[in-house]
Amino acid sequence: MESNAFLEYLDTAQIALYGFWAFFAGLIWYLQREGKREGYPLDTHRVDRHGNPETIEGLPGVPCPKTFKLADGSTIQVPDPSRADRRPIAARQLGWDDRYGPDVGAALEPTGDPMADGVGPAAYAERADQPERMIDGSAMIVPMRLATGWSVESRDPDPRGMTVCGLDGTAAGTVSELWVDRAEPQIRYLEVTLARGGKVMLPSGFVRYDAENRKVKVASITAAQFAGVPGIASHQQITKLEEDRICAYYASGHLYATPSRSESLI
Repeated sequence: MESNAFLEYLDTAQIALYGFWAFFAGLIWYLQREGKREGYPLDTHRVDRHGNPETIEGLPGVPCPKTFKLADGSTIQVPDPSRADRRPIAARQLGWDDRYGPDVGAALEPTGDPMADGVGPAAYAERADQPERMIDGSAMIVPMRLATGWSVESRDPDPRGMTVCGLDGTAAGTVSELWVDRAEPQIRYLEVTLARGGKVMLPSGFVRYDAENRKVKVASITAAQFAGVPGIASHQQITKLEEDRICAYYASGHLYATPSRSESLI
């Protein structure tokens, strides 16, 4: 009786190993595909032979739409082409060639006020214009006056009443309130009353406290640029869209606040 030569060298360990390889390859394929539910396909400046804008999906391609049920009972479907970000970009690519267009991968040069136009580090995603919520549905980030049982630790400096100074050392206003994250006990924003009137939000990650001189120092923007900080619709809560716009504005100051910052170091 003849035996199968292939089976003579196949044992349980080999079968398990090959099965694991197949499973792991499938898992990588699945995760790569699921990771493209948002942000894909990529838009490019190129056009196909029919004159239509060329998009990039890569391999594997964009997955089929899937509906997710959110905590508040609403649903969202992704990918959803109708939710694609079509905002115009207030910038032009460097290295432009009149015949072939911009160089692939060339940097963008702002054509207006980059801090206001959302270009480069000032870019932000169009998240839902709704606040982050606690499990009971209430707003997660609120002024301390609305957060029952909250106070500043006695051994820490209380920023309220401190003078807010921009990168130029000029006073922009005074801290009038603290906004806290009730899910992760910490200060998220300082509410600043400007010397010229009005109030703006200042993310806590952009400040350095000078408790001895009762100052809050901000290295990202000048005192005058505080007037351009995006506002919020309610003084009792802040939405996810408002948060992204505000943080992007301060972040952009590290590159665009002064002309010298956007130049090379050499």
